[in-house]
Amino acid sequence: MGIWKKEINTVLLLLLTAAVVGGLTGLFLPLLFLLMLAIIMRQVVQIKRFEAWISRGGSKKYPKTTGIWEEIYYHVYRIKKNEKHRKKKLSKMIDQFRQSTEALPDAAIVLGVHDEIDWANKAARAVFGLQQADMGQRLPNLIRYPEFIHYLKSGRYEEAVILPSPVDNRITLEVRIVPYGAGLRLLLAQDVTQLKKMERMRKDFVANVSHELRTPLTVLKGYLETLQDLDDGHSPLLTGSFQQMQGQTERMQHLVDDLLLLTRLETQQKKSHCVDVPALLSQICKEGDALENASRRIELTLETAAHIVGEEQELRSAFTNLLGNALKYSPDDSVVKVRWYQNPESVVLAVEDQGEGIAKADIPRVTERFYRSEIKRIKKVNGTGLGLAIVKHVLMRHDAHLHIDSELGKGSCFSCYFPVERICD
Repeated sequence: MGIWKKEINTVLLLLLTAAVVGGLTGLFLPLLFLLMLAIIMRQVVQIKRFEAWISRGGSKKYPKTTGIWEEIYYHVYRIKKNEKHRKKKLSKMIDQFRQSTEALPDAAIVLGVHDEIDWANKAARAVFGLQQADMGQRLPNLIRYPEFIHYLKSGRYEEAVILPSPVDNRITLEVRIVPYGAGLRLLLAQDVTQLKKMERMRKDFVANVSHELRTPLTVLKGYLETLQDLDDGHSPLLTGSFQQMQGQTERMQHLVDDLLLLTRLETQQKKSHCVDVPALLSQICKEGDALENASRRIELTLETAAHIVGEEQELRSAFTNLLGNALKYSPDDSVVKVRWYQNPESVVLAVEDQGEGIAKADIPRVTERFYRSEIKRIKKVNGTGLGLAIVKHVLMRHDAHLHIDSELGKGSCFSCYFPVERICD
């Protein structure tokens, strides 16, 4: 503020001097004009010097001057110096970030708004075969797997996508995209070759064991039926033992059948045709009503006649498991509602019961193999723990998903959402 006062006082002193001299000589107006012209010319010269200094970056020492212009030069010089310091600090932070991400074992790629590669770490360059010249290129032009391109365009990044490495088909990558900022995304890829290899070994082991168990189980079941036919009923112990053995053999048979079905769902190629879902549901519900203690318990509502593209036997297995669970886990005198309807995005099968319900903590896990919620039940419910796992795999093969609404003591509603793109004539 002091420098401004000094500048104003100088101008006022010059004006006063011009007024006194002009009053004595009678040339007040010419002197005033010359004084104003001199002040303006000085400011023009100072502006030109300032512009020349700024155009050179303003980083070097500013020109020597006096008055308010010296103060302006000083403030601008200080701002530029602080800005330079901040740039150095930011550049150091960026270098540290890049060095840390370069050391990551997982691949990381920063994608721009139009899927262009802004930056990639060392692991990404190795597993995707990227070169320095690829920076700025669109990633779909370099990674041409249809599954990945569909995943990238879909914008639904909740699940990861599995694909082989473009440089080595023996390497399996799990690719996940994390959105951040305004249209920016971070692509992360993890080498899951060993995990997938172990998963294949587990599936092969289960499939082989299940297949090998079918023959001895069939033999045991046949001999048990023969022994039961020969039982004259005089020994309650022997009769009870035969019944228990028969029950356990059937339970093992169901378990083996479910395991083999899961193996087929995981390994067989999809064979699709147009399935008449309303007719299929009607048949399944009639079969359910024919079960013991299940008469007139099923209420079927067909709000749409939509058929969908799929595999009928797989859909039958999934729908039967859902209906069977609803009947098993609800009171014998309760109604199970089956509803087939359509909304703008999906065609939906909803199976609603009035049973024991599922705890919120158990809902994410009920589709895992052999998982059964730990709650106290009035009656013992037999099962293999594979039913909902089968449902999940069938729906995945039909581009559908399962949604579960449930509350303990108030029942559950299992909804299968099929995309409208699967509707057929």
